[in-house]
Amino acid sequence: MVCEEDPLVKTICELFVKISSLETLTPCNEVNTLLTQLVHACIPPHPVDVSALCSEVQDVRAKLIRLCGQAEGLLEAHYSALLGSFDRPLDQLSVFPYYTNYLKLAKLEFDLLTHHLPTHASPPARIAFVGSGPLPLTSLILAANHLPNTAFHNYDIDAAANSMALNLVLPDPDLSRRFFFQTGDIMDVTAELGGYDVIFLAALVGMVEEEKAKVIDHLAEFMAPGAILMVRSAHGARAFLYPVVEPGDLRGFEFLSVYHPTDEVINSVVVAKKKHGQDTLSMTTATNAEPVLNGPASEKLLAVSGKKCCEMVVQPLLDPPNPYENIAEKLAIEDKSS
Repeated sequence: MVCEEDPLVKTICELFVKISSLETLTPCNEVNTLLTQLVHACIPPHPVDVSALCSEVQDVRAKLIRLCGQAEGLLEAHYSALLGSFDRPLDQLSVFPYYTNYLKLAKLEFDLLTHHLPTHASPPARIAFVGSGPLPLTSLILAANHLPNTAFHNYDIDAAANSMALNLVLPDPDLSRRFFFQTGDIMDVTAELGGYDVIFLAALVGMVEEEKAKVIDHLAEFMAPGAILMVRSAHGARAFLYPVVEPGDLRGFEFLSVYHPTDEVINSVVVAKKKHGQDTLSMTTATNAEPVLNGPASEKLLAVSGKKCCEMVVQPLLDPPNPYENIAEKLAIEDKSS
């Protein structure tokens, strides 16, 4: 089994010891340096299979994912508070250090979504993002750059996170009409899930595979047949940072495709469609799915404002040239060759 003899695993375990000994994960030079070292260690392609790790390293990985989740939440909260101090917060999103990564990820996810929608279909009218957090960048970028008429319902279990996110959106006359924030456990949301055309599941909703599987099963039970599920996952060494979602975890869904970035964007993207049928959870995943794609390359529950739409016009975010512009064409080519 792969264990600490592997140089990469050894490096990650050493960084885990240092990170776990920190007094706080609040953004500061020491925290930022260690987490940057960890991310850089996990980015290069590596054949590690996290399911084959010895039990000690499995334990390190599980704890590391939770630590990274806590650090990510604190980082987003820090920058959400900073952005909230501006008159027009959404004009200043580029102050977030990973903003460019989110531009790339959102464009990638939009292209994947567009590819899997029926030909000539209208853009989705209602999208839910489960795990949107205090800085819901994916929803913001998709709404401003790619889906100008879509309503976004952002779910997070943390009321404070939703309050901070709402504060960013309120000054904007367009997005304040199209954004909703809902606080609570997604496992308690049922019939409402059937009203969304697309649901995004954030990487850190369900920090271990068993928790993630329960959330996916819940979505499978209540999503509308034919609705699209976009799940963030991880591949290779990046699985030390985020949980892995495999096609076999998507019970009740037809697996459509998975895309593994090879650049600085960490998350893989898994796309699936809710099956038609009476007992969806008893169905197995489709076997005629599209190939895995690899290449350069993406937020947490009813609103602090209740079910009332906040009202808002962001100056449109600029969408810089990025390597995913032709991903739909690439997917079409893969389809024809499979």
